[in-house]
Amino acid sequence: EAVLTLLALDRAGAQAVCFAPDKPQRHVINHLSGEEMAESRNVLIESARIARGAVQPLALAEAAQLDALIVPGGFGAAKNLSNFAEAGAECWVDEDLARLTREMHK
Repeated sequence: EAVLTLLALDRAGAQAVCFAPDKPQRHVINHLSGEEMAESRNVLIESARIARGAVQPLALAEAAQLDALIVPGGFGAAKNLSNFAEAGAECWVDEDLARLTREMHK
């Protein structure tokens, strides 16, 4: 989701700015076996790997500096930006994402 979104924005001439929470991933998965791994990874660092470059901490995102907000989906987003994967409609949302989303709608 993230890679194709960034590609489409680039082809449209838009300047994308990437943000991610600076916190540990809730789970690290071995995608060959589907098993959870015991190691710890940082969401911000993993996001930089996916985005192939500069990713800023989500806590630094300011709505006044953005024209749009795109949140790529996927199970990683459901687990690291909220607990929707476990709690469904009763979930919490990352406080920095919730703040930014509210600011974008003002």
